[in-house]
Amino acid sequence: MDYLALYVTVKLAVITTVFLMLIAAPVAYALAYYRFAGKSFLEALIYLPMALPPTVIGFYLIIIMGPKGFVGKIAEFLTGDSLLFTFTGIAMASVIYSFPFAVQPMKAAFSRIDRRLLESAYVLGLSKRATFFRVIIPNSLAGIAAAAILVFLHSIGAFGVLLMVGGSVPGETKVASIAIYEAVEMMDYRAAGMIALSFIPISYAFLLLINKLNEGSHK
Repeated sequence: MDYLALYVTVKLAVITTVFLMLIAAPVAYALAYYRFAGKSFLEALIYLPMALPPTVIGFYLIIIMGPKGFVGKIAEFLTGDSLLFTFTGIAMASVIYSFPFAVQPMKAAFSRIDRRLLESAYVLGLSKRATFFRVIIPNSLAGIAAAAILVFLHSIGAFGVLLMVGGSVPGETKVASIAIYEAVEMMDYRAAGMIALSFIPISYAFLLLINKLNEGSHK
């Protein structure tokens, strides 16, 4: 079994999940509670990665993150290295690819909160920031946890986007899904089967957890 590919996969999924939990929460809050011009267009743009084929996303990320792209130029200026075929590059691609899977469940969780709780918090003198951390977050833990699980599962299963942006550099960008693909190409079905089998209990356990969280939130 390619343990190195599994390590890179888990590392990528953890980093993607932690980063998205931090940046998606305020975005989901704004979408749930604010009205502003162009909101529907912004929301559609955020959810666009859910509708586009992974290869399309990967292609445009190559353009943006490549030597001639504006993100690629900034990265090369700051670090002297290209983002393509690096772990940093696939981490950025994973964050963009999984962004809507973090925002959507959190927005739904925030929207379900009784507005009277928020009004009471404002009457008691809490600022919007304090209300977010002391009222909204504690009452949305099930939705936030579900978002984290969905992002993690989506990240460990990513293939097309990561292959295009990162290729298959062992220990750097070669994740489990790419290792399975390469093993099948070499007709090494035993190796492919071992890696594939490792995904089943992990994914099943997380899906059970999501179901439990959803059951608990509806009680």
